[in-house]
Amino acid sequence: MSGRRDRRGPFLRRRELGGLAAGAVAAAALPKAAFAANPDTFVSGSGLPGNLDPHQVYDVPMQGLMLNAYDNLYRYQGDPPKIVPWLAESHTVSADGLNWEFKLRPNLKFHDGSPLTAEDVVFSFRRVLALAMAPSSAFLKILKPENVTAADPLTVRFKLETSYAPFFAAIPSISIVNPRIIKANEKDGDWAKSWLASNGAGSGAYKIIPAGYRPLEYLDMEINPGHFMGWSDNPKPVKKIAFRPVKETSTRILALLNGTLDCTDTNLPADQVEQINASKIAHVQKDVVMRTFIIRMNNTKPPFNNVNARKAFAHAFNYMGFINEILGGYATRDPYPMPDNLWGIPKDAKGYDYDLKKAKEYAAKAIAEGAPMKRQFELHVQSENEQSVQGAQLFQSDLAQIGINLKVVGNIWSNLTTQASKPDTTPDLWVHWVSTYFVDPENWVGQMYDSQFHGTWKASSYYKNDEVDALLRKARAEVKQEVRAPLYEDAIRKIMADCPDIWIYNSMQLQGLNKRVKGRRFCTVGQGAEVRWISLES
Repeated sequence: MSGRRDRRGPFLRRRELGGLAAGAVAAAALPKAAFAANPDTFVSGSGLPGNLDPHQVYDVPMQGLMLNAYDNLYRYQGDPPKIVPWLAESHTVSADGLNWEFKLRPNLKFHDGSPLTAEDVVFSFRRVLALAMAPSSAFLKILKPENVTAADPLTVRFKLETSYAPFFAAIPSISIVNPRIIKANEKDGDWAKSWLASNGAGSGAYKIIPAGYRPLEYLDMEINPGHFMGWSDNPKPVKKIAFRPVKETSTRILALLNGTLDCTDTNLPADQVEQINASKIAHVQKDVVMRTFIIRMNNTKPPFNNVNARKAFAHAFNYMGFINEILGGYATRDPYPMPDNLWGIPKDAKGYDYDLKKAKEYAAKAIAEGAPMKRQFELHVQSENEQSVQGAQLFQSDLAQIGINLKVVGNIWSNLTTQASKPDTTPDLWVHWVSTYFVDPENWVGQMYDSQFHGTWKASSYYKNDEVDALLRKARAEVKQEVRAPLYEDAIRKIMADCPDIWIYNSMQLQGLNKRVKGRRFCTVGQGAEVRWISLES
């Protein structure tokens, strides 16, 4: 993208989408098959990130953006996910795990046609470290800006402060940005943080159209014909992407069924599966993902600083009732603090079952120890997601049976992650998922329960156990998986005994897709959001 703002406006205007661009429309306003006949534009109902800067935000909506608008040195592809060369064609690492060298492909270009070289990779990593925001968490403790260098135009070198096994696994989380555009739009040394929040500076398969963007409401992108991978593998690619998030589930499903949307988000309610599959225009795609669903407990706020209080809450959640009745069985019970199909899980550790008798006994112990169990508690949910609301209501009902007063509070993801940056503003309890940002235990237990990550949404239970900290830090410093695995197992046993959170399930993703969508490829990293493989049948 250049610094000059595109004035074309959104591809699909308000009248053309019956108001979908604004993200909240009456069902009657949705036009029938408004763009179903258009073979060029893929209309997505997936949510948007809080802003467009991939170095400020790193969550599932951002993955959907960055996989299309930006490139990485390596990228996860396939199911199960494998890390494959992307901008880099190869890499080497020293025996001690401290020195990494990546060789770039020749003739890479950004969207504005300027060359993408090793210096641009260096700038991108240094920007990530300087901003010290969401995607930086895997690198801040082990990488100094001056130790990311360019040996020549095609060679990038990293010298780590200490051996860090998840380093390579986390490489795909960093998007490479165009420093010439960034520098041209900097203000007061902000690394163009304000500008890139609503613009693009990438090299990916699709280009951001700044004039077609309104935060959290809509975003337009267009194909990059000169993408380094070329388009020979997809002779009829999508030419335009129109993100049109719709907050109301009923409106979103109606939009899918009348052809206005090509896909819903990936949190489709289970009770809609039969209706969509019975339609002539759409179907439900089911994918098993490494995505855990949890209820966080703020361990700094009484009574959650009391282990018996936390265990009372953990035994009061009806796990299988939630999975079978509300989710229609489209999930697997996961009692661990990370996906149960990932290495490092101690299979001998027992989770917490639904048992109101035990819950009441633990509550009584907590009261005897002075814990304030009689106050009203707030559980914050993501209002736009019916599943989180329904789970909270189920929990509220069961807690009432043991005399615990729970209030369910509607909220949105961007507010919750901001609140979670401080223990005093983090809710008593809140609901969220932990998706696969990179495939390593560090993505879950490492960043969720090592106290050095306090202040991030992942570590928002504010749990602190010195023995767990030591185990997790030792595990990430070791290079060999066979050495790391038992360390994670020991750490998880201790975490589970302390019960800092309520671990509920590992996900099956349900997404409504228009039947004209062909060629979609699924990877749990990004949850199938990469559009370059897709074509649209006429």
